[in-house]
Parts: sequence; C-alpha cells; structure tokens
Amino acid sequence: MKKKLSPLSLIYSLLIFVFLYAPIAVLIIYSFNASKSRGTWGGFSLKWYAELFSNKDIMQALITTLSIAVISAVVSVVIGTAAAVGIYYSRRRTKALLTGISNIPMINADIVTGISLLLLFIFLKLDLGYVTLLLSHITFNIPYVILSVMPKLRQLDKNAFEAAIDLGATPLRAFFSVIIPEISPGIVTGAILAFTMSIDDFVISFFTTGGGVSTLSIEIYTMAKRGIKPEINALSAIMFLVVMTLLLIVNIRSSKVEKKKER
Repeated sequence: MKKKLSPLSLIYSLLIFVFLYAPIAVLIIYSFNASKSRGTWGGFSLKWYAELFSNKDIMQALITTLSIAVISAVVSVVIGTAAAVGIYYSRRRTKALLTGISNIPMINADIVTGISLLLLFIFLKLDLGYVTLLLSHITFNIPYVILSVMPKLRQLDKNAFEAAIDLGATPLRAFFSVIIPEISPGIVTGAILAFTMSIDDFVISFFTTGGGVSTLSIEIYTMAKRGIKPEINALSAIMFLVVMTLLLIVNIRSSKVEKKKER
C-alpha cells in the first residue's frame, strides 16, 4: 500500500514549490501589465507581446539563440550518443577513465571553460562569431548527452545485439534496429537537456562570441545596464510555457513507453 503524506510533509513540499515557482508566476503576471513600471498594476494588456515581435534586437538575439540551440543539440546528440556507446562497450578500466573524463566539463566552472575555449579559438586564429559560439555550445553539451544515454545503455539486454547479428543483420543495421530504439528515451532526454543548456548559457557564450552576434542571455545582460524592458517579461513567459509543454510531452511519451513494456 502507498503511504500517505503527513500534513507537515505536504506543507513542506508546497512551500518548496511556492519558493521555486512564485518568481516565475510574478514574471508571467507582469508580462500582461499595461504599465511599464513593475511597482504598479496598470491593467491587463497584451501590448508587450506585440512590442516584443517588433523589437529587432530581441528578435535577432532570439533567432540566434534558437538556431545555436537546435544545431548544437542535434550535433551533440549524434556525437554524444556515439561516444556513450563507445564508452559502454570499452574495457572496464577504459570505461571508468573515459566516464570520469566526460564528467569533468560538467563539474568544471563555466568561466574556466569559456576562457579555455576563447584561448583555443585565438590560438587557432578563428574569428569570434557565430561559428565559434556554435562550436563552444556543442562542446559543453556533449557530456550532458553522454550522461543521459549511459543509464539506458546499462539497462540494455547485452544479448540483443548479438542475437540480431546471428539472425543475419549487419552490425550497422543491428545498431540502428536494436540499440537505438532501446536507448531512444535517453537520446530524447539528452537532446532536450542540450537544447535547454544552450538557451540558458551566458558565461561561455559571452567569452566565445564576437561583435554583431548576440544571444538572448547576452542581450538581456546588455539591456540590464540601461534597464530591463517589459518585452523581456513577455519573452520569458513564452519560453517558460514552451519548455513546460516540451517536458509534458516527453513525460507523457515516457509513461506510455513504460506501460507498453510492462504489458
């Protein structure tokens, strides 16, 4: 039988959720505020959403951010999944060593990674801009994909791949027909995580971008010196709802897959 939460545990859990989501709720509410001042409520209005799509600087930063996030997520998923499979089928000592190495970028401070990538690009004589920004995002996203895919590989039936080979499948076809479908939840999780981390990043992007190329985080940082515009509230509200929708879709899909496996 399932244990019921005590009233104290329930109150404690509710307080945690209030603490986490109250600032976001305030941001969404004030995105509909007709007044430009955050201290007064001027009535319900959608004008900041309208002005958001007419602000060229914010829209250009949004396009750059989304394109970097999508491309870096796709590339890092391909590289990270291949790396995870390679690590999984390595010898025990090699696996432990490679797993530890792949975890270092996630533990490492962003400012160290940003400066290191900046020095690397300068050494390679690459002009700072869109390409260097994309390369840096791919670099820090790969370890998160490996981390997401590895648990699914550990759950994989080790005999499934050999069985496919024995039935006449080529190693490549067995990989795409047997292994990829089994680890697909981890791949999807890694892709969403990479996409989110790319949108969220500021420090590494700040060091590896050049003039004329700005992400949302950099644009907001620049704007903060003059004062945050209300359009940012509208943009943040839209982004939050999109991310929540994606998470709900993934969770529903994962629950359906688990139910099918149980049946």
